[in-house]
Amino acid sequence: MTVQTRRREEGADERVTPLELFFDLIFVFALTQVTGFISGDPTWAGLVKGMLVLGVLWWAWAAYAWLTNTINPEEGWVRLAMFGAMAAMLVASLAVPDVFGDDAFLFACAYAIVRVAHLALYAVAGRGDRDLLAAIARLGTGSLISVALLFVASALDGRIQVAVWALAVVLDLAGAWIGGGRGWRLEAGHFAERHALIVIIAIGESIVAVGVGATTDLGAGIVAAAILGFAVAAALWWAYFDVVAIVAERHLREATGNAQLMMARDSYSYLHLPMVSGIILFAVGVKKTLADMAEPLAAVPATALCGGVALYLIAHVLFRLRNVQTLNRQRLVVAALLLALIPVGVEVPALATLAVVAFLCAALIAYEAIRFAEARDRVRHAAEPAT
Repeated sequence: MTVQTRRREEGADERVTPLELFFDLIFVFALTQVTGFISGDPTWAGLVKGMLVLGVLWWAWAAYAWLTNTINPEEGWVRLAMFGAMAAMLVASLAVPDVFGDDAFLFACAYAIVRVAHLALYAVAGRGDRDLLAAIARLGTGSLISVALLFVASALDGRIQVAVWALAVVLDLAGAWIGGGRGWRLEAGHFAERHALIVIIAIGESIVAVGVGATTDLGAGIVAAAILGFAVAAALWWAYFDVVAIVAERHLREATGNAQLMMARDSYSYLHLPMVSGIILFAVGVKKTLADMAEPLAAVPATALCGGVALYLIAHVLFRLRNVQTLNRQRLVVAALLLALIPVGVEVPALATLAVVAFLCAALIAYEAIRFAEARDRVRHAAEPAT
């Protein structure tokens, strides 16, 4: 790997590059497509399919997050290869609405280009680094089998097609587990920042869902629903960025060797998937709420609205448990209350359900801000670690 294609030299800045942000814009569109996919088919089957598509797209994004943590994506031919991968990701995203139908093969082709380009770039980056090449080989085995299964699934339909998709997702995720974190390279600050930005992008999708759903006459109900939806989105942002993101990044920086690599894999590559999934499900629920606020939500939208926020909070609980080895009881309690709200949500007006979700989220944030005020102040105003 030449000097120009290394991620950064020792002591250099660890900022996310503009090209990485550009790459993430394609993922924004992919998230929008997944939200629309589930909203367009608000059944249990549609929900499962949507989550499988999100899992496949997420793992592609996560793969590039590791790649661009190792090499500089803005230099030389690497930039052109990144543009090619972005174009392929865009085509895959365009195919999402009919990914289990006529566009299944197109999706598989575009997705294969995204993943093969990733492995090729990583292989070039790993020249002369036997440990990194071995790690790429372990990951590549699962990735290529997963891609092959998507081609197989494109020729199938019904439950067997969904089952093959599920197997593809599992095998892809397992590829990073085999061998632990051995062989990978990591810049902790950049890696944590990249995942923090993708959380913002996902939360932004929930705001988009509010905006799209509020395109009818702006009566008092629509305005109230929009404000409540924004309140939940703000609480989701606060729950992650006020303290959690800061503490997690510091723990990642302080870890060393294989322990650091496994923490990055578990806390970010794996546990950020349910976080993003929860936000997308919430976006689906908000979109359905704004469509008919006076009527109760159907079972799947109610599950998306309440269960999505619950899933987000449960992922936070696991995130803290993995990084700090302590249990966040208050978030676990609120997640349980949100899950208990689902059967109520199918009986009362959708706007009332959204109001209760917003109240629970706001109460959680207020409790944490007051109860842990001193600890919060120490975390937020501690001296920045030396780079």
